[in-house]
Amino acid sequence: MVTISTSKITEIIEQQRIFFHTGKTKDVNFRLKQLQKLKQLVTENTAAITQALKADLNKSEFEAYATEISSINEISYAIKNIKNWTKPKKADVPLDFFSYSAKIYPEPLGVVLIISPWNYPFGLIISPLVGAIAAGNCAIIKPSELAPHTSNLVVELITKYFPSEYIAVVEGGVETSQELLANKFDHIFFTGGTSIGKIVMAAAAKHLTPVTLELGGKSPCIVDTDINLEHTARRITWGKFINSGQTCVAPDYLLVNQNIKQDLIAAIQKTLKEFYGDNPAQSPDYGRIISHRHFERLTKFLNNGKIVVGGETNFEEKYIAPTILDNVALTDTVMQEEIFGPILPVIEYTDIKDAIALINSQAKPLALYLFTQNQPLQQRILQETSSGGVCINDTIMHIGVSSLPFGGVGDSGIGSYHGKASFDTFSHYKSVLKNSFWLDLNWRYAPYKDKLSLLKKIIK
Repeated sequence: MVTISTSKITEIIEQQRIFFHTGKTKDVNFRLKQLQKLKQLVTENTAAITQALKADLNKSEFEAYATEISSINEISYAIKNIKNWTKPKKADVPLDFFSYSAKIYPEPLGVVLIISPWNYPFGLIISPLVGAIAAGNCAIIKPSELAPHTSNLVVELITKYFPSEYIAVVEGGVETSQELLANKFDHIFFTGGTSIGKIVMAAAAKHLTPVTLELGGKSPCIVDTDINLEHTARRITWGKFINSGQTCVAPDYLLVNQNIKQDLIAAIQKTLKEFYGDNPAQSPDYGRIISHRHFERLTKFLNNGKIVVGGETNFEEKYIAPTILDNVALTDTVMQEEIFGPILPVIEYTDIKDAIALINSQAKPLALYLFTQNQPLQQRILQETSSGGVCINDTIMHIGVSSLPFGGVGDSGIGSYHGKASFDTFSHYKSVLKNSFWLDLNWRYAPYKDKLSLLKKIIK
């Protein structure tokens, strides 16, 4: 991998600023054409994209389509709605402003930086890029060096379909990220871990650059007794073990009513066999850990609690079997940080208030999952917990709905995107007030003698 020099990064940023100031990106028809070109990029290169994801993460073709190439839906949604999003919106004015009119104009921010993660190394570039293009910005993309095949492909495709003064890709490791963050951007969009998110935010603060931080955390999954056991087991198993658990909104741990715990564990074990066979290492549908460093971090968690399902590992293949841990203590290391792998701790509760208290004692998660048909309990969980998003009686699927903003709260992130929220993230909403010349009341002008009583009547 070749690291681009500081001077080259500065040159790319300057070229993009020059291009942005030509005003071309403000043209809605220009943006529409670029979104169509982005859609073309994806549809014409699906085979290459799936091959790169297979090489980096052993993703099956189905997972590649379902979780990464599916970002094409975001493009289609933006194409369908961009003309409405970009229209100035009329704003109400108070009666005492009767000679005025007000509108809110969305305008692009300028040159933005998108730093993407390794777990969904293609989809999590395309999805925020849709918002940047739709809002009328120029963009620099920094792919993850931990997914080199996808990173190289992104360079090749972006270079082929877009000029670098409009959209550019900068490859490299930590040093390259540091070089990029030393520059001033008009917005930084970062997807990754909380610790790196803090570094990004600190660097952005030096330039007063606004940030969107899509982070993670320990997303809990509460399982009540009032459920369809088979459906619950299948949905939890899919959400946890897709991409080998390397998903920011994967259920991080289960909080299960003690009366159903053993039945649920047995149902998940049965489901794992249905999904991946007797030996998931042989399954064409089960992925691998991204690197040996992450593999070693994850295998240490296997010393916590009791392994009741899985636990097999292979260092050379970076393989960790789908694993369920029972008898886990809150002080165990597996409960002290986001797992981000195919290991699922199970904690039982007898009273839901204890489960709620446990969740509220932790940092606010990116997602919260609840399985129950009990509607008062659904409302209670929504009322008494805080999280980036909630999915009831399913996992993961809420992030696939373009009309729902996706983002974290507290340690799990700042800001949101998807659909209109992506356009909003990369836009400034400029307030414009216009007066007419047909009337000019003098109540606000000096001298103010005998005018205070009128002002007091207006201000109430």
